[in-house]
Amino acid sequence: MPEYRYQAQDSKGKIVKGKADAFDETDLQKRFHESGLLLLEAKPIQKQMSLKPLKKTKLADFCRQLGTLIKSGVILVKAIEIIANDESISDYERQLYLRLRDRIVQGVALSYVMEELEPAFPPLLIFMIRAAETSGTLDTTCLRLAEQYTSEAQLEQTAKNSLTYPKILGVLIVLVVAILFGYVLPQFDEIFATLPKLPLPTRILMAISDFVANKWYIILIVVVLAIIFGKMIVKIPAIRLTIDHIKVMGKWGKLTKVIYSARFARTMSSLYSSGIPIHSCIEIAKSTIGNKYIEDQFVEVERKVSGGMPLSAALMDVNGFVSKLSATIKVGEETGMLGNMLESVADDLDFYSKQALLKLTSYIEPVMIVVMAVAVGFIMISIIQPIYQSYQTIGAGS
Repeated sequence: MPEYRYQAQDSKGKIVKGKADAFDETDLQKRFHESGLLLLEAKPIQKQMSLKPLKKTKLADFCRQLGTLIKSGVILVKAIEIIANDESISDYERQLYLRLRDRIVQGVALSYVMEELEPAFPPLLIFMIRAAETSGTLDTTCLRLAEQYTSEAQLEQTAKNSLTYPKILGVLIVLVVAILFGYVLPQFDEIFATLPKLPLPTRILMAISDFVANKWYIILIVVVLAIIFGKMIVKIPAIRLTIDHIKVMGKWGKLTKVIYSARFARTMSSLYSSGIPIHSCIEIAKSTIGNKYIEDQFVEVERKVSGGMPLSAALMDVNGFVSKLSATIKVGEETGMLGNMLESVADDLDFYSKQALLKLTSYIEPVMIVVMAVAVGFIMISIIQPIYQSYQTIGAGS
């Protein structure tokens, strides 16, 4: 419910100022009239809030509840109010949904309110809601969006779950190496000090051990600075473009292409099925791919489509998509069932993208194990080698 800052006058002519909640100015005036007050002025209070993007799971829940309530005959304002009063949502979500309701009460369309609240709501959601408001299919559009965001959230969760073991293994590698360098190796200082000459690997190892044991804080500072500057460097357009290009190269690229194709197909399917023009579909869908290198190639795709070329032909030259995507779209264009074919290929590629994520992580695990084995093996050889040589010297002397 909107909050108003008001000025009113009582029966004795005294001016009263304050704040009050009301559905609109008319409702506020009615309340004051019933209380014997004359409303002189009322201004809505716009509360400042820090906007941040909603997670896909939250977007899926919002769209699902909104679509279900509207389909059941609940009016839009009441539906959003019910969602806002849900005890399971966060305070940020509640404030966001109440802001939606308050602006809709003032006569603003839902899609335009969402646009005002960017980046809380993504462009895909805004455009589809706007198209649904025009066609009168808000309930079905919301339910379709709920399915899409649920699918994307599941894919992201699959990626996170797949990376759990590599993350644990990475932490173990760091801990094992830190313990060896910081605690175990210094125990051999006295033994190695009695030896006339140490092998090169042992000297390198002991130098690293001394540095870790005595100057560990320098390593910590370097790591923190590397993370900070690494994040800054990645944001440089040229660097980001190069990294995204590498992502679609080689065997690794074969897997990531499936993921990017699935994202594009799913978004295109949802937009096109909602009646949004093909040019707008392409413009929105390209921003959901998540790869700057592929996105930059859409300047040429949009130019070709504007010139009358079919979408399937324009996508064939895009380096970053699987050939199956353009082939399926071509069938949809020829049969006049582009929406259905986009949905079909999106479902198909979603399945393969999950498999691709599992393959990606399956490559990471053995590499990390080999790295750990090489590190521990180097340490063991560097320790055993001088001891073994000293035994040989003693044996030769005797």
